[in-house]
Amino acid sequence: MSDVVLRLAGITKRFAGLVANDAIDLELRRGEILALLGENGAGKTTLMSILFGHYVADEGQVLVADDAGALRPLPPGSPHAALAAGIGMVHQHFALAGNLTAIDNIMLGTEPLWWPRQRGQAARARLDGLMRASGLQIALDAPVAGLSVGEAQRVEILKALYRDARVLILDEPTAVLTPQEAEQLFAVLRRLAAQGLAVVFISHKMGEVMALSHRIAVLRGGRKVADLPAGAADRAHLAELMVGRVVPERRREPMPPGAPCLELAGVRAPGLEPVDLVVHEHEIVGVAGVAGNGQAALSGLLCGLVAPLAGTLRLADRSWPTGGPAAVVAAGVARIPEDRNHDGVIGDLTVAENAILADRRSPALQRGGVLRPSAVAAHARRLIEAYDVRCTGPEQPVRLLSGGNVQKLILGRELERRPRLIVANQPGRGLDVGAVAYVHDRLLDARERGAGILLISEDLDELLALADRIAVIFRGRLGPALPTETLSLPRLGLMMAGHLDDAA
Repeated sequence: MSDVVLRLAGITKRFAGLVANDAIDLELRRGEILALLGENGAGKTTLMSILFGHYVADEGQVLVADDAGALRPLPPGSPHAALAAGIGMVHQHFALAGNLTAIDNIMLGTEPLWWPRQRGQAARARLDGLMRASGLQIALDAPVAGLSVGEAQRVEILKALYRDARVLILDEPTAVLTPQEAEQLFAVLRRLAAQGLAVVFISHKMGEVMALSHRIAVLRGGRKVADLPAGAADRAHLAELMVGRVVPERRREPMPPGAPCLELAGVRAPGLEPVDLVVHEHEIVGVAGVAGNGQAALSGLLCGLVAPLAGTLRLADRSWPTGGPAAVVAAGVARIPEDRNHDGVIGDLTVAENAILADRRSPALQRGGVLRPSAVAAHARRLIEAYDVRCTGPEQPVRLLSGGNVQKLILGRELERRPRLIVANQPGRGLDVGAVAYVHDRLLDARERGAGILLISEDLDELLALADRIAVIFRGRLGPALPTETLSLPRLGLMMAGHLDDAA
């Protein structure tokens, strides 16, 4: 790993006065796996967008090795030039045509339109050789729409290799994979690196970063603050580098469960097979699964957005409230939605107005049925202080807040009502390590106070750290909730792949 194949020299990018990248220098060598870490907004996406030609740097340049190994400047702002120089990128959300086959997707754009036949024998033979060499096995004639997420990702990587990529950029590649699929991906990446491919691996999962990468670069506030061998890193040190302070890691303490606060017996809804589930007071029950297996239907049911078709639901000692989301909120259910910006807040309203969406009829905020602006502002200031919402004040529009601060505002609004049941859907998604730690602290505090929590998450580390019991959902079927201590990542991965009966 001595040959430099890529060099970023003094890359600076500004957006309306905001410095997204500040004089960043970075090198990548042949056969090296480089992990790129940083908080949201640290500049990772901007830097990779400059490398791939989606953005043009204000200062600095990108140098790429040619066939002879000499570093040449990459023409800025041209994805075509990046592809021609051997740079491939696999985005978190795949760019595949579902109605085409795997081989059609791989070859799309590599042949003139006037060619009468795409699937030439030479192309197929070359792909067979690439699959054998890389370990990326795929049914070339299978429609992409019928492939699993892991198989679709293999198609994306084969697309890059077919175009002779020498540098491969992977953006959050394990976000939608089971643990087994992630391990298969890591084996492929190690094999490709051993053959000389250089890899940039962007991830929030520090355990994966340390297990896979040779070297780790950390960005904070648009600047590179660390560049170190993976063997010299640990989770705590990386977290501190990312956020600029020590990030305490908190895990749940054993606690006897209380009375049931949520009971589902044979409950069926659109997208859900009959569900049996109990969540107790002082308990966090996790729901694991690959995205799109019924999590949204389960969350919608418990938030009042979806009506059950059959079965019995109970909230504590009473029947489940009817009347939609307002009735569910009034009965003491707190909702932390999956899409915080679309479903959790109203972007054009102020922090103060969003802070009272769940309890705007509270007598403490009204006089004669009319909201008192001074009481609303005071309530917002209390939440801002108690939940560390970084904003200019109660009158700031919520659309100007970062994702982490929007999540803190939602937590404050929902948890300060002292709910009996909390439905938390992907509460840490897209947040940096500091914001995630804060969210976890607040959920564990609510558990200690006596709330029951249903935690829906695709982050298995999050579930294993917080949940007392974990159930797996697959194609609308929810398996039994098992004690977390009895589960491992491999076992969870098998269940997420559909082997729910193995949980018994």
